[in-house]
Amino acid sequence: MDAKVLIESFAEFARSKNVDRPTMIRILEDVFRAMIRKKYETDENFDVTINADKGDLEILRIREIVDDNSEDIWDFDKISLSEARQIEPDFEVGEEVYEKIELEEFGRRAVMMARQTLIQKIKDLEKDLLFNQYEELVGEIVSAEVYQILGREVLLIDGEGNELILPKGEQIPKDRFRKGDTARAIVHKVEMVNGNPRIILSRTSPIFLERLFENEVPEVFDGLITIRKIVREPGERAKVAVESYDDRIDPVGACVGMKGSRIHAIVRELQNENIDVINYTDNLELYVARALSPAKVTSITVDKDNKRLSVYLKPDQVSMAIGKGGFNIRLASRLVGYEIDVFRELSDYEEEDVDLEEFADEIDAWVIDELKKTGLDTAKSVLTLTKEDLLRRTELEEETIDEVFKILRQEFEQ
Repeated sequence: MDAKVLIESFAEFARSKNVDRPTMIRILEDVFRAMIRKKYETDENFDVTINADKGDLEILRIREIVDDNSEDIWDFDKISLSEARQIEPDFEVGEEVYEKIELEEFGRRAVMMARQTLIQKIKDLEKDLLFNQYEELVGEIVSAEVYQILGREVLLIDGEGNELILPKGEQIPKDRFRKGDTARAIVHKVEMVNGNPRIILSRTSPIFLERLFENEVPEVFDGLITIRKIVREPGERAKVAVESYDDRIDPVGACVGMKGSRIHAIVRELQNENIDVINYTDNLELYVARALSPAKVTSITVDKDNKRLSVYLKPDQVSMAIGKGGFNIRLASRLVGYEIDVFRELSDYEEEDVDLEEFADEIDAWVIDELKKTGLDTAKSVLTLTKEDLLRRTELEEETIDEVFKILRQEFEQ
């Protein structure tokens, strides 16, 4: 393989990958200088000129002429007068000899090694370009085609044939992909693993939901509406706090759209995730009340030192505040940054009720805590539910629930 073919093949690839000219020339020069060092031990007195457009290569060895008896005759950048005159008969001591070195002089093996080195440089450059390309896209939505579904991840291919990874933990639990599907996700992170770029996508990140709002709601994209915070239980429920600095714009209405037209597109993308859009406010109590929607809060007690809130609701509002699987109260707590304890307001009838703590000598403390997590803090509040309700709302086993019912019923039978 001659220099022309070597240079032109590399230059063609470099141009196809939009590699800038200085980088392309630098890589070529590095490879040829490595060849020079291998043959001559140094490249300090060599001049390498490359014309990537024409495929031309010129390697010049530069040495100063010294007398045949000089002590410097063995220096790498010196040549004896007699040797110099074999190149040009009228050379004199002190002049410089510019000797052109042809690529063939390095030998076939050296040229083949140079080719292999260029191929490796090409691969390394391609990896660096891919890493840099996607590092700039972190936090942005990309679309790619599903080409392989594995147990722990889904592999996708982008428009340029690059492999992207959507791990199981970054998929919405209800996601079901088939080969050939087009999937949307955000670029979550890009990392180098054993010299290879690994591009991780995510559909569970709050940023993915934020980007979907930007795509569907022009006011969010234009900055007229600000998303203050997003919390999610992917595929189940999300809460989005929005704010507008323009009094003429209703941020919630704009995000939801006419008859839900804007929010529906986002909900479909997120596998029917239930999305609550609420108005952000600096008023903590009002913010908490909005965060617990659709439940209606009666009153709130704030413990700022311990970052806890005691929220009181009418009995028929407690289950709504907690939500299916406890998602509503967990998300509300994360949205406002406070732990939320839910309490039922007692009616005259319920004032005869008994606090669960009164049964601490008969019911284990962890069982009482599990019940209280779901807003059940009195005996009658537990007894109004069925065994199936408690199995669904708590982590308690059936035998434990039966025992709790037995103890609480004995109290009122007495």
